[in-house]
Amino acid sequence: MPKIENTDLRRIPGIGKEMENRLIRLDYISVASLKGQNPESMYEADCRLNGGHIDRCVLYVYRLAVYFAENEKHEPEKLKWWNWKN
Repeated sequence: MPKIENTDLRRIPGIGKEMENRLIRLDYISVASLKGQNPESMYEADCRLNGGHIDRCVLYVYRLAVYFAENEKHEPEKLKWWNWKN
C-alpha cells in the first residue's frame, strides 16, 4: 500500500484510519477522487484485495463517501453510514 499522508478523506463522516487506508489501497486519495465512482465496484475490488468477503458495512460507508464527494450540500440522515443499507 502506498504511504500517503494528509488526505482529506477523514472529512467524510464514517471514515476513520482503517477506512481511509482501505480507500487509499483502492487508489482513492482524496474526496474529489470519489466523484463518479461506483460504491458496489469499490466494495467488490476491496473484497478481491482482501482475499474474500468483507463486512457489508464497508459497502455502506463507500455509498456514503461517494454521496459526500458528489454533493456540496448533504442531508444529515445521509451522513450516517447505516442509512445506506440495501
